[in-house]
Amino acid sequence: MRKYYWLVISILMSCIVSFIACDEANQMVKPVVPGTDSEVVEDDTTDTNALQNRINIEGATAISGARPTPSTAETAPTIQADVADINTSAGGTVNLPFEYSGENNLAGCIVCIEDVDGYFDLPYTGEPDALPAAIPVSIPQDAAPGSFTVCYSVYDDQDQYSNFITTVVNVNAPEVIEPTPPVVMDPPVVVDPIDMTPEGMVLIPAGEFQMGSSAVSPTEQPVHFVHIDAFYMDKYEVTNAQYAEFLNAKGKHTDADKTWLYIESQSARIEAANGTYSVKAGYENHPVVLVSWYGAMAYAEWAGKRLPTEAEWEKAARGGLTGQSYPWGDTINASQANYGQSVGDTTAVGTYEANGAGLFDVCGNVVEWCLDQYNPNFYASSPTQNPISGANSVESIVSNWTDVTGERVLRGGSFNVGPLYVRVAARGRGTPTVASFNIGFRCVKPVSP
Repeated sequence: MRKYYWLVISILMSCIVSFIACDEANQMVKPVVPGTDSEVVEDDTTDTNALQNRINIEGATAISGARPTPSTAETAPTIQADVADINTSAGGTVNLPFEYSGENNLAGCIVCIEDVDGYFDLPYTGEPDALPAAIPVSIPQDAAPGSFTVCYSVYDDQDQYSNFITTVVNVNAPEVIEPTPPVVMDPPVVVDPIDMTPEGMVLIPAGEFQMGSSAVSPTEQPVHFVHIDAFYMDKYEVTNAQYAEFLNAKGKHTDADKTWLYIESQSARIEAANGTYSVKAGYENHPVVLVSWYGAMAYAEWAGKRLPTEAEWEKAARGGLTGQSYPWGDTINASQANYGQSVGDTTAVGTYEANGAGLFDVCGNVVEWCLDQYNPNFYASSPTQNPISGANSVESIVSNWTDVTGERVLRGGSFNVGPLYVRVAARGRGTPTVASFNIGFRCVKPVSP
């Protein structure tokens, strides 16, 4: 009897060992999440499917498992944002805004959905002085209508995580749009036959347009209607060849204490030798860069033109569209503009298709100087007729531009920034003396009465 007793015990022990071995074989190790310990968990290869069926983030990695825990160290980063419910529809894009505070550089963003396992990890590799203002999140085309809560955080280059911000995203059913009667535009401007459109420029007719955006930054708000008189605008950004012609006519690239073009920079495309300015081979038709606001104004004066006001620039850049993010609609890709380091340098003007007004490179390539003084709150009190910030009139700036000192407006984004910053409503700024490898300009001219 004892012999059979030990036989039964032996068989039971064997079964238990086999069960444990089988269980371990069906387990997996989660990837190490910065700031947490790795752990053995049940196989959850489908965890991120539920996440990606609700939202998508370009350039981000979907990771299974619990989201990282906010850091408690005194040096930990923090973010804040005033976010109400966000309404969108399938195929739409929402922006999760935040203001970053931290002792270390921002290194990435975390986005997850409440009650859904997994999160998106979006590393950030931009310059510390050009932090993003929002995280763009797209809703899949086949997303079902409904509401869900999005949580998002950031982390610095020391793997310290900030607090989480939450907001409710409402995915609405597609709107049924009733046909609307055609818009009655202002009467066409009657142009004197002897004052035809100048060569290399296009006519931007007089009329009202909707300026600004409610989607991203408070500086683009409120959306408001503005009427602009007719004007001509350069089809292309001013090129290196054109600017070198101006410098040779003037015989200098500085005036008194103001530098027009920083030719000493390694990024310079215009050189000076024996009193003559020439363009480096291959860059003749690229937009001029490293030009200050003073340098842009000096060229415009020499050419019998001026810089556009901020409102003129946005009206022309929209090309007749209303409420769209870009001159052709609400989406953008590398075949439409030079942005997001897809090229890594400027491209010859006219490489990409023109907008509805016949203008090239209003999005990307180089960011463009405007006439106005930068005011983040200007839209709240902007005049409805030909607004200009920082002066009573365009003429007062044009006639006294050498005395200007306040920050000026920059528009259009450039080849080295993401889609958020090349939108037609996006606003930038710089002091009149600043010059960069991604700043250029184009000119305008009033239509003769």
